[in-house]
Amino acid sequence: MTALNVQIAEALSRIRQEKPLIHHITNLVVMNDTANVTLHVGALPVMAHAIEEVAEMVGLAGALVLNPGTLTLDWVESMLAAGRRANERGVPIVLDPVGAGATTLRTQTNLRLLSELRIAVVRGNSGEIGALSGAGGVVKGVESVEGVRDPIAVAQALARERRTVVAITGKRDVISDGQRVLGVDNGHIWLTTITGTGCMATTMIAAFAAVERDYLLATAGGLACFGLAAELAAAQAHGPASFKLALFDQIYNLTPEQLAEGAHVVELEPAQV
Repeated sequence: MTALNVQIAEALSRIRQEKPLIHHITNLVVMNDTANVTLHVGALPVMAHAIEEVAEMVGLAGALVLNPGTLTLDWVESMLAAGRRANERGVPIVLDPVGAGATTLRTQTNLRLLSELRIAVVRGNSGEIGALSGAGGVVKGVESVEGVRDPIAVAQALARERRTVVAITGKRDVISDGQRVLGVDNGHIWLTTITGTGCMATTMIAAFAAVERDYLLATAGGLACFGLAAELAAAQAHGPASFKLALFDQIYNLTPEQLAEGAHVVELEPAQV
């Protein structure tokens, strides 16, 4: 058991003790699923989008998730208003740049959020992060169909440029704060058979960031927790539908001791960027 695993397990315990409120401005496709995942890991979800209340709501929250998956211009203004208030109060913001690279509106909106707000963590697939960093990658709809060639170098460079933590999720999740690089090797191929698993992973990161101010560690913890729950769920599922139900059960039942034993988090050699 590594020191990183112990720290991650302790963070999961704090989530369940403190029950932080996670404010989501997120997409309509999997809003219910992300709310349930927030609840199952031990935090409390709220989905508030109206510009008239977002600043007040985020003042009560432990973390803010911004996810422009079903983007409208009204929501962009709500995200900026909530984000400014979060920055004033020191509430960490986790950005999920859904579909960045697919359309000009999505790419420009995510770049604007990165420019105008202090973002604690950006989590995306390889194509989305490639689009935001200018390193290439191809996104079709919200799926990455061509990733970046060197995820470590790209994550590191974007993290330094934006002064944030960047996570590129995939078979191996690569996470960097610009200096250190961590890899998370938990997960299961069946996560690709149901929609919204990237959004759920982002929500898990937000729950950890609400109780752990080392956002590199918080991101690794959220991804290891989600990936380990997927591994345990796959062992008892018979297809995508039963896998989804088992995934929710495993997130709810996962103990800090199981996470400390089962998390596969490794230090990776930084790139020369």
